[in-house]
Amino acid sequence: MTVSEMFSQREKTFLSEYAFLTSNTKGREKSCPPCPNRTEFQRDRDRIIHSKSFRRLMHKTQVFIFPQDEHVRTRMTHTLEVAQIARIICRALRLNEDLVEAAALGHDLGHTPFGHSGEFAMQRFYNKDFAHYEQSIRVVEKLENNGDGLNLTWEVKDAILNHSGDNEASTLEGKIIKLADRIAYINHDIDDAVRGGILSLDDIPKELLNELGRGHGERINNMVSAVISESMDKPYIKMEDGKWEATMELRKFLFDNVYKNKTAKAEEDKAIEMIRILYEYFLIHPEEMPQIYFNNTTHESVERCVCDFISSMTDRYAIDLFRELYVPGMWKRPI
Repeated sequence: MTVSEMFSQREKTFLSEYAFLTSNTKGREKSCPPCPNRTEFQRDRDRIIHSKSFRRLMHKTQVFIFPQDEHVRTRMTHTLEVAQIARIICRALRLNEDLVEAAALGHDLGHTPFGHSGEFAMQRFYNKDFAHYEQSIRVVEKLENNGDGLNLTWEVKDAILNHSGDNEASTLEGKIIKLADRIAYINHDIDDAVRGGILSLDDIPKELLNELGRGHGERINNMVSAVISESMDKPYIKMEDGKWEATMELRKFLFDNVYKNKTAKAEEDKAIEMIRILYEYFLIHPEEMPQIYFNNTTHESVERCVCDFISSMTDRYAIDLFRELYVPGMWKRPI
């Protein structure tokens, strides 16, 4: 018996009747020989971690654009926090941790530079229906690995695609990602906003703190516990009603007081305008894009390919590229 077969047998023995077993996967678009040491979802996790798009998350904005404080979350640290929360819930419910971890690590691979400001820019200048979760699927199917994609399993891609908005994943593990994502960003955005002087804990309605907890770790633990207790041995993933209502109220509070805050968004208009200028530049000069994006213009629209290129950028890369194209360099007179 191989190691991967041993793992699959353990799943059948120890996981909940509602867990998605690796042996039931719908598989990959391109078949490949099984790995003797890893299950299919473990392979997906590793493919994501070793991808360029995953590494770029460390230099992409979460909420606060290009912060000087290095302790402020990036898209990478957000992703790791989502994965940690999702695994805690998944383990407690005896669901498939490998599936939930792979999906959590891949859920934001298609996110634009400058966080949701970049997403708004793509909706304004490229297509009103642009969504980062759909771009994440495009990354893992068409853009990563020099255009060959990561060839992930159907279930991991389903969880990535359906982690946001009104979308619903097909597996319980996928449904956990949506809740873990919200638990993570609601709490770390409070932490970052307080750190940045934009928010004080005293600004948050007392009834929400009384229900969810005053401390960062306390709130996360209470939310996670409310998911586990409500979903244990059930064919669904839910948070207890009281905690869920308070969580959504806290999320609304953040939208009103942090995400739309003038101080927090002071650089947003600049970022959006910079993306507009870069987008329009490469529409005219697509041959100046990296080869992988330019090559795709032979069978896809230039607009689609420029969107792919800009969406892949880190904040730093976008700023440096803009500076190179539009900011005069220092002219030095020879001695």
